Amino acid sequence: MPTIFNTLHHVCIVVRDLDKAVAYYRSLGIGPWYDYPKAGPYAEFEVPNEAASKAMRYKCVDLANVQIQLCDPGELDSPQRRFLDQQGEGVYHLGFEVADRDAAEAEGRAHGLGVIARGRRADGTGFCYFDTRGDAGVVLEIRKSAS
Repeated sequence: MPTIFNTLHHVCIVVRDLDKAVAYYRSLGIGPWYDYPKAGPYAEFEVPNEAASKAMRYKCVDLANVQIQLCDPGELDSPQRRFLDQQGEGVYHLGFEVADRDAAEAEGRAHGLGVIARGRRADGTGFCYFDTRGDAGVVLEIRKSAS
């Protein structure tokens, strides 16, 4: 069994109107929100549509036990845009923190998980989205954050 899905880092919710969603969460006392800090360039970057990926907007809030990410996928074709068009707003993926991004991706692949998108920076940080919606109901992501 994969051991890479042990430490939940964030829940990503795709929304139609990022500003409206943030305002609603703020009205419930949830905040402060900040722009997702897209870190430096990737040494490896494989996504279905690079332009769509770059155009996506994210807002995040760090709660005591988990981060919430709100994603506005924009109008360009992407898995997140298709999710929004087909299913409406909702949880797109769960992100799990791992100690070693490369080992976690290899472990997921060894268990037969297909990859939707992946990125790796020279310092070993990055992400990998696994194609788990059919079985898990959501995309499962592994990520290695900067120390």
